[in-house]
Amino acid sequence: MAKKVLVVETSLRAKSNSDVLAEAFVKGAKEAGHEVEVVSLKGKKIAFCTGCMACQKLGHCVIEDDANAITEKIYNADVVAWVTPIYYYEMSGQMKTMIDRANSLYPRDYRFRDVYLLSVAADDADATPEHALGGVQGWVDCFEQARVKGSVFAGGVDEPGAIEGHEALQKAFEMGKNS
Repeated sequence: MAKKVLVVETSLRAKSNSDVLAEAFVKGAKEAGHEVEVVSLKGKKIAFCTGCMACQKLGHCVIEDDANAITEKIYNADVVAWVTPIYYYEMSGQMKTMIDRANSLYPRDYRFRDVYLLSVAADDADATPEHALGGVQGWVDCFEQARVKGSVFAGGVDEPGAIEGHEALQKAFEMGKNS
């Protein structure tokens, strides 16, 4: 059965290694027959959450910027794939800000069930993505019907284009195909 897949690219670098990893996931998901949309945070205006909690009553954030449209895309997706570079052993700040701004999803009847994390970092230690994955798991834990279905990490990737030929690309493709 075809699913609606949303891929959220959070790197602000043009032609980033994490975007290349996302492309592999997208290729796999499309090959499986899924409807795929990619949203990049590049050029988007996304303010910090103020903690006012008005979104819990309104169903959307009171801050009028690009976060509300992205949140609606998350709301309507069956599958959400977060894609991030790892900075200081954590997800990018812009990814965390977007997750915080998607707080209006909590009381709503969201569609997404499967959540993925795709990440890249200069450090290639197996533990490098653990905090980012923990952050995504913390977000998913707030949604009873959702689960972290998988994660792909490309370590040893720093300079633009360094991901070319990395084994994580095939893993991301297969994960997208099986999403």
